Amino acid sequence: MEISDNILRELLKNCYFINGTAYAGKSTMVRLLAQRYDGIECGENYHDVLMAATDPAHQPNLGYFQTMSSWHEFVSRAPEDYVAWMRGTAQEASELEIIQLLRLSQSGKKIFVDTNISPERLKKIALWDHVAILLSPQSLSVDRFFDRPDAEKQFLYRQIMEGPDPERTMANFRACMALANSRSRYAEFARSGFFTFLRTEKSTIEEELAALEEHFKL
Repeated sequence: MEISDNILRELLKNCYFINGTAYAGKSTMVRLLAQRYDGIECGENYHDVLMAATDPAHQPNLGYFQTMSSWHEFVSRAPEDYVAWMRGTAQEASELEIIQLLRLSQSGKKIFVDTNISPERLKKIALWDHVAILLSPQSLSVDRFFDRPDAEKQFLYRQIMEGPDPERTMANFRACMALANSRSRYAEFARSGFFTFLRTEKSTIEEELAALEEHFKL
């Protein structure tokens, strides 16, 4: 069953979506906004609560974790294969996101979402002032990818370090991150037509939060 975009837009009117490049502050902003406005935080991979409903036959990208031979395989893929998987995963995950957001929207609370839903799709199901794109220079997203303390990033770091050739594997994984956050990908977000905020080494959390509050009319 397909749900028309105008109906989704109405049902998701309490959702505030944040998309963009890696290391741009998406997870931090979602957490702080939810705390400040007594809302619901939908952080990175919040759709995982529905992963049990997926299988490799219908969701081959989300199902990759069920078919891969090892975590070493995961961190050792060619950059082109990794980026293709990321894009496929985002597309499959967006379906789970919408289902979960429809559930959460019944609470009546504001919902702040670190989303995989593409700008093209968001244009159809969300209001302009309910979407923000956060950007970071490629150097931040690549060089500081493992600086974050969250469990997923540190788990991947350990898999790389515990592999047979950590130096080579790390170089390959950084190449994956560089391609995933390439100039062309950056340009796609920057030219999406949505409000954007560029995070730099000099940006502060307070500045980024204030910019989003103003844009979201909170």
